Amino acid sequence: MITIREADFADPVDGAALLALMELYARDPMGGGRGLSDFTRAHLVGALARRPSAHGILAFAGAEPAGLAICLEGFSTFACRPLLNVHDLVVAEGFRRQGVGRRLLQEAELIARRLGCCKLTLEVLEGNGAARAAYRSAGFRPYRLDPALGQAQFWEKPLDDGA
Repeated sequence: MITIREADFADPVDGAALLALMELYARDPMGGGRGLSDFTRAHLVGALARRPSAHGILAFAGAEPAGLAICLEGFSTFACRPLLNVHDLVVAEGFRRQGVGRRLLQEAELIARRLGCCKLTLEVLEGNGAARAAYRSAGFRPYRLDPALGQAQFWEKPLDDGA
């Protein structure tokens, strides 16, 4: 039986689960394949705890961490309302294709509605067909204002080495 609940960043059990799942994600090719840095392992949970706009959602199978979503509040200037970005979503390999990701996204939607958000957002790699299919089935779609102008793209400009 899988249980889904909001993470308590101050709880050591939740913090350990969050770090274990983020390490799995970071080591996966879809997460960069490198693992978390020592700095990130030492500071991530505390940094999230200090951000009231950060929301964690954990999935457990008994005491075993099965999945994680880290969501960060943003703001839509066009709608003049908050939005919730699903920044990280990971399901441990032994729990994939069992609806864990869908349930994490459903909980993220409940949080977004509670916060009065106008939308949920996320990013996905073009080559991650399984995630793209899962997100489409959960109601997500590529963002575009005008089909003639094409689909929005997510770009980045790194400002440091990503310590």
